[in-house]
Amino acid sequence: MKCIVGLGNPGSQYERTRHNIGFEVVNLLSERLQSPFKQSKFKGLCAEATVSGEKVLLLKPMTYMNLSGESIKAVMDYYRLSFGDLLVVYDDLDLPMGKIRLRQKGSAGGHNGIKSTIRHLGTQEFNRIRIGIGRPDKNVYIPDYVLGCFSKEEWATMQMAVEKSADACEAWITRPFPEVMNVYN
Repeated sequence: MKCIVGLGNPGSQYERTRHNIGFEVVNLLSERLQSPFKQSKFKGLCAEATVSGEKVLLLKPMTYMNLSGESIKAVMDYYRLSFGDLLVVYDDLDLPMGKIRLRQKGSAGGHNGIKSTIRHLGTQEFNRIRIGIGRPDKNVYIPDYVLGCFSKEEWATMQMAVEKSADACEAWITRPFPEVMNVYN
């Protein structure tokens, strides 16, 4: 079984915000796999599908970003998943707008959702897709920036990043993550 987690914040006020780009990716995967989010468990919303014989769980933690690790840990424990069966998708201030980067391990880089995930899992070694949202001007408060919506121009760029990230997620369902990294990095 593979688990793909998109990080974000619940609630309509956070839709299409920079911090919710992980939700956008798993929402697209849900559509592609024709598996709607309908189950509420593990402190999140879940969708299940089977791809080429591999069971896939899509997860959107509903704990708010800073507590995402609680939901992820609950899924990992319940299904007894290895860290290699987990893929977390989230926004990254340190990458240019729309650029994606796949990694198998690393620090949180200041991202509170990843800090929570590392704290709850007890490791930095899990697959991830970071999606660049760029940094704001120096006089813009970071929380306001990440919780702000994309402009129309930015959204066009981000839609391409969401599609590419969803493509990478789908590839990982049937291929080893290092192979997927070579293609999508």
